[in-house]
Amino acid sequence: MGKVISVCISKGGAGKTTTAVNLAASLAVSEKKTLLIDVDPFGSSAVALGFTPDKIKAGISEIFNFTKSIAYTIHKTDIDYLDFIPANINSIQLDEKFSKVTENRVILKNALKEARMKYDFVIIDCPPVLRGITANALTASDSILIPVKCGHLSLYAVDRLFQYLEWIREISNPYLEIEGIILTMYESNSKVTEISERELKVKYGEYMMNTIIPVSNLLNEATFFGKPLCLYRINSIGAIAYMNLACEIMEKMKKNV
Repeated sequence: MGKVISVCISKGGAGKTTTAVNLAASLAVSEKKTLLIDVDPFGSSAVALGFTPDKIKAGISEIFNFTKSIAYTIHKTDIDYLDFIPANINSIQLDEKFSKVTENRVILKNALKEARMKYDFVIIDCPPVLRGITANALTASDSILIPVKCGHLSLYAVDRLFQYLEWIREISNPYLEIEGIILTMYESNSKVTEISERELKVKYGEYMMNTIIPVSNLLNEATFFGKPLCLYRINSIGAIAYMNLACEIMEKMKKNV
């Protein structure tokens, strides 16, 4: 049975979608059958993978409205071992309807039962809000990966997220684990980085990933071309960092088996 990991933090600009897309791609390059699911109504993962609206036949919106099966919404990508389910929420009306149906926290969990048997990893790209579809994603997940860009507001977001996780464990998923905290857009020799990293290690040291994702313009550049970085520039520091993250997660999974 595949492992379901939600990539989540209640703050924009932390590298959440970049991490979800590039982690999923790196796992797939490692020949792990991987399914990336975009549950963020903004649909950034589709953009990062080069899916324009005309290439999307259905997505999470249809799954939650019970009009399409999860198998129908799966899209093939340019990487052999990577499949993708887009959000496909392309209007205000659909967004409103979607927000209402996500109040049922087990829809995604039930929909993923069959898919979990076919994939080694399911990566869920969550929106930067702690309600609705995020509750659905965390209820369906085995663990959560928390991307953090160093800064005071990010530290506050991590504290808030940990409180939310306790609530999710109480009401819908007592087995939800912390996959880890991954530092993104990391700038060495920065006072903000130094202070933020120190505070995170003091409060959440046991959850800190060994891998660090350095700041890299190539990550944004790759998104413009609709490709994960491992396809756009495989030998770049960003691509190597995400491959290291994938390896760290795979090694952790082996130890826990």
